[in-house]
Amino acid sequence: MNFYLNTHETPMDIPTWMRNYTGPSDFILVGFFSQSKHPALLAVVIFVVFLMALSGNVLLILLILSDTRLHTPMYFFISQLSLMDMMYISVTVPKMLMDQVLGSHKISAVACGMQMFLYVTIGGSEVFLLAAMSYDRYVAICYPLRYPVLMNHRVCLLLMSVCWFLGSLDGYILTSVTMTFPFCESREIYHFFCEVPAVTKLSCSDTWFYETLMYLCCVLMLLIPVTVISSSYSSILLTVHRMNSAEGRKKALATCSSHMTVVILFYGAAIYTYMLPASFHTPEKDMVVSVFYTILTPLLNPLIYSLRNKNVTEALKKLLGVRPLF
Repeated sequence: MNFYLNTHETPMDIPTWMRNYTGPSDFILVGFFSQSKHPALLAVVIFVVFLMALSGNVLLILLILSDTRLHTPMYFFISQLSLMDMMYISVTVPKMLMDQVLGSHKISAVACGMQMFLYVTIGGSEVFLLAAMSYDRYVAICYPLRYPVLMNHRVCLLLMSVCWFLGSLDGYILTSVTMTFPFCESREIYHFFCEVPAVTKLSCSDTWFYETLMYLCCVLMLLIPVTVISSSYSSILLTVHRMNSAEGRKKALATCSSHMTVVILFYGAAIYTYMLPASFHTPEKDMVVSVFYTILTPLLNPLIYSLRNKNVTEALKKLLGVRPLF
């Protein structure tokens, strides 16, 4: 049946996005292997990093669960961060490596939406988790006597539930809106996974209003945790400065510096991806930044929290059966 006879419209009367829209079909993930001169070597390196990240985070979680000295709110949050990092890297890397091995870079609209939802949910939850961890350090250092009451197990579970809820809400809103846009004939995503900005670029409709709302949403999501983190560490620095014990100052600063390193790595990449103007972005830069906080950050986090943490290293020695020399 002739579509134009039923609608009484000519091809020129139909909106551009309608003429170009191809309906639900597969997307193509271009990725960064196509940009590499040695894609096979790059795939091997990413696979090794993936295994190291999974192993490091699993080991950190096992250490925290097995050693009763690590059954504190701080290590509870660190174990949750490791769990998020494991999920974070597992959402994108296995699909990317399988595409390279099989030579197929297609991803269905449903799979793309699921990947986007999980990625945004975990990333959003981690943003708020880092804020909760800074609040935990604030209470521990500034109100040590009230710490067991203010950060009891119920409070920790409540904070984690709030982090997951806010992350899921962010993932649901961004994914449901992004995936309902009409897409043009070109369905090549210039990325190695279905990231919101990369998929939005494929839309045939005007996405200016949505991109503006997404920008404001990301600013709000980052502004609230950054405010909590800044306030917490400002109070911590003042408290540490007033400490009489040099050993106490050293221990407090060592604990906080590890957390601040993780915050800077994660928030810096998030600010670049979702808050900087389009003039700062190119597909190549976006993929490099995404590789950093999607693949490298889950590898670095357990190293930062284990190598610089005496309790974790002692728990590792205990697990391995290594006795102290003195």
